[in-house]
Amino acid sequence: MRKEFITRSPEETISFAEKFGKYLHPGDVLAYLGDLGAGKTTFTRGLALGLGLKDLVTSPTFALVHVYGQPPLQLCHFDMYRITDENELETTGFYDYDLNESIFAIEWSENIMNALPSNTIRLTLERISDDERKIILETQEAERFADFGT
Repeated sequence: MRKEFITRSPEETISFAEKFGKYLHPGDVLAYLGDLGAGKTTFTRGLALGLGLKDLVTSPTFALVHVYGQPPLQLCHFDMYRITDENELETTGFYDYDLNESIFAIEWSENIMNALPSNTIRLTLERISDDERKIILETQEAERFADFGT
């Protein structure tokens, strides 16, 4: 399934992601695709709200990962910008996080796509203008997300 959406402000992107977060559960992997400034961290702020997490969400660029919440539901926000391929994942601690108690949101996921599960949810964020974003949702779970965005 593939769906496209347009948001017209950072606040609208956050609201959109907050609604999307209500469809997620531990074990979900979100592969973010998009250039610098596309709104991936902004999207993650809304996602955390939709999951009921009150943490302040910031970019994990220098830390590689930020973890929000705690088991049985936590959001692991990864940045794989400096990872060149899936062979480097071992050194990042990526495999130390329990996916059964977490949702993984992975920026620059294209660098490790071959290491991600086949049911990974792809979210492409494209910058249309300073405020507008196109968000493309791609998932194999058409039934679960069938009414999202309607």
